[in-house]
Amino acid sequence: MKQLGHVIAGRKSGDFARVSPVFNPATGEQTGEVSLATAGEVGGAVAVARDACDRWRTSSLAARSGILFNFRQLVDQHRGELAAAITAEHGKVLSDAAGEVARGLDCVEFACGIPQLLKGGHSTQVSTGVDVHEVKQPLGVVAGITPFNFPVMVPLWMIPNAIACGNTFILKPSEKDPSAALLIADLWQRAGLPDGVFNVVQGDAEAVNALLDHPDVEAVSFVGSTPIARHVYERGTRAGKRVQALGGAKNHMVVLPDADIDVAADAAVSAAYGSAGERCMAVSVVVAVGDVADSLVDAISARISKLRVGPGSEPDSEMGPLVTRAHRDKVASYLDIASAEGAHVVVDGRDQEFKESGFFLGVSLVDQVQPSMQVYRDEIFGPVLSVMRTPSADEAIGIVNDNQYGNGTAIFTRDGGAARQFEQDVNVGMVGVNVPIPVPVAHFSFGGWKDSLFGDSHMYGPEGVHFYTRTKVVTSRWPDPATSQIDLGFPTHG
Repeated sequence: MKQLGHVIAGRKSGDFARVSPVFNPATGEQTGEVSLATAGEVGGAVAVARDACDRWRTSSLAARSGILFNFRQLVDQHRGELAAAITAEHGKVLSDAAGEVARGLDCVEFACGIPQLLKGGHSTQVSTGVDVHEVKQPLGVVAGITPFNFPVMVPLWMIPNAIACGNTFILKPSEKDPSAALLIADLWQRAGLPDGVFNVVQGDAEAVNALLDHPDVEAVSFVGSTPIARHVYERGTRAGKRVQALGGAKNHMVVLPDADIDVAADAAVSAAYGSAGERCMAVSVVVAVGDVADSLVDAISARISKLRVGPGSEPDSEMGPLVTRAHRDKVASYLDIASAEGAHVVVDGRDQEFKESGFFLGVSLVDQVQPSMQVYRDEIFGPVLSVMRTPSADEAIGIVNDNQYGNGTAIFTRDGGAARQFEQDVNVGMVGVNVPIPVPVAHFSFGGWKDSLFGDSHMYGPEGVHFYTRTKVVTSRWPDPATSQIDLGFPTHG
């Protein structure tokens, strides 16, 4: 059984006095145990990162960029190993895991351009003989707290930008799938990153709160559920830190009557059930407008019957298990709740039988869902797709805007005017037009609105650089030595 600990100052550590089990979701078997850091261990990691920061922040942009290019090449070379680690502990199919690595790699490539990204501004002669320029400087020690569903991609949303900007980084990954973080640490070390610039601290709530409370941690990035995002934001900002905390989602896909039903059904199935629905950008609600609902439900149902659910390591599997037994059971419980509240369970994933003893659940489709129902209000985070029916596009927009979350949404239509109006009117941070999962590419930034984001900075891209730096403005004057009088337009007492 694997023992998975921390990486601090380039060395593995962990006393394993407190541990959490690590499972293979496809078999249900425990494959390892991960050490859960104490507040003291977190403090030791922060001290190491603080000492390393004094050297790293003064390193040249050329040196940083060179290490980032090395890291980019190593990630590319080890795609298969990273994807296999994701599948072994999270459960998603290998093709999905490989896609996760690819999207993380995009963010590394963006950060490789750090000499361009850290350019400041300069104005000359703002007054006689006076120039003004601004520079972006690192914050210091920063931390990332990342979720189980993307153990490679989400850390790579944070780490490359933070390190490229001159900060040192402490990653607290999910204890459910900790191995990927250790692989990332190894690749950074092999890329030539100095010891202490990147550190991994495994743990649970004790480690999270220790990072939030530590006075030498300047900023915290978080991705996870809304209740925990709110806790991270409130506790971190109370301690004087800069915090970006991405929370939960209830993403709607609006289908207008003129949409191509086959295209919309394909999109709904892939966006709802990919990665077993365990992603914050998954479509969890289809809003069918007008008379499109019946044909759309039929088309989705027909596709569900052909989905292959099985171990993520098997090449013909299209969806793997859920991450833990407890989470699988919680997701399944919503089907009873939906029936009790009057919704129609068209396809019940509990009816599917599996030869494996892992944490499997078939995909489910629930029709006639109303806004008051728990299956709609809660972020289920599993392979359950709800269908709501509404007579008009305006009412569909109202449904989206009335929801507490504002992460992602999509509209499927052939009408450019309707799509443009939807873009303008919907109160959501990321919008897709005939694109079901509108995750921005790496040179834009990722983030939602309302209860999907706490803080004012989105992840990665330009806003990521902004989050991990602070601007210093310098006003300078170099007078002619022959001139003794200084007059900048202010009163004098001479």
